[in-house]
Amino acid sequence: MNAFTFYDLHRIPYADALERQTAAFDALLENKRAGRPGENSLFFCEHEPVFTIGKSGKDSNLLIPESLLAERGISLYHIARGGDITYHGPGQITGYPVFDLERWHLGLKAYIARLEEAVIRFLRLYDIKGERLDGATGVWLDPLVAGRARKICAIGVKSSRFVTMHGFALNINTDLSYFSLINPCGFTDKGATSLARELGGEVDFERCKTELWQIFEELFG
Repeated sequence: MNAFTFYDLHRIPYADALERQTAAFDALLENKRAGRPGENSLFFCEHEPVFTIGKSGKDSNLLIPESLLAERGISLYHIARGGDITYHGPGQITGYPVFDLERWHLGLKAYIARLEEAVIRFLRLYDIKGERLDGATGVWLDPLVAGRARKICAIGVKSSRFVTMHGFALNINTDLSYFSLINPCGFTDKGATSLARELGGEVDFERCKTELWQIFEELFG
């Protein structure tokens, strides 16, 4: 029996994906409370342009007036995950693991480290060295090089009774200009990058999803 069920939601509005993962989260949590087996789910999707601000985020990290977002076709959501402001949009693999961590005997810190490890292994397929940065959850390139540190994957999760929701945002063919409108994850001295930027051209997005899903199978199988 598979440890989790994989769902590719393709391009989907943020609100619809939030509703889908919230329903899965609530069902898994309710089954756990009742002592019944529940379904662990991994959702991959893309969103139309949207900024999300976590529960510890600051509105001041949005660098343009909120009134101008609609003109630019950008939505804004305040949500219950950890972390500050981040961007989701086309060309980005946004992943929402709805997992009961006790299935893998993981605490929250170890779970986040395993999410980072999944992305680091994925980047290795493209000869890119993804790294961690102390005090800054996610996956970075050149994290300790002054003026060069850039995030390729943001991570922010919510958990209750070791059941998780929200997850990660991995930039593949992402339009990085949107990151100039925010202080990504609250940082003012670090940049954002994408797989396409690092490789010098657009990447096969469907192939990337398959490769990353297979790595999740290895790490959470």
